[in-house]
Amino acid sequence: MLQGIEIIFEDRDKMMAHLKKKTYKEYTENFIQNHGHYFEEMTTYVEGAKDKEAAAKEIGECLASAVKKTFVNKKGKIGARTQSDLNFFMIYYVFPTILSSGSEYAKTIADGVCEVWKSSFANSDIGYTDYDSLYDSFREKIFGIF
Repeated sequence: MLQGIEIIFEDRDKMMAHLKKKTYKEYTENFIQNHGHYFEEMTTYVEGAKDKEAAAKEIGECLASAVKKTFVNKKGKIGARTQSDLNFFMIYYVFPTILSSGSEYAKTIADGVCEVWKSSFANSDIGYTDYDSLYDSFREKIFGIF
């Protein structure tokens, strides 16, 4: 399941640098166009599962495993700066994409992924919101900073 999902993070530096309202919209559209199939796979998997919550946590485990495989350094850890960037990327791109699926189980998926993420990585007690809420929070720049 979710083979190769770590690729969704490959442009994270570009997508997080100097984040503004216009670029956030553009980056989100490109993100969904390039990686939307992973989120469709998540939705299909949960919709077909008997235990929706357990299936959502399995998705979170797959995602966390892919991140660990990709970002763990030689010391067996993910650097603090990298982890912070990954957390923000999850908040700005991954969770809004999950929530925009239109599935009645989108929140279940987001809850499962968020729970696993928090328990899998240090300093990763993150939350999530939908794209429209994030987009509306921009002025020219996110929350008037950056």
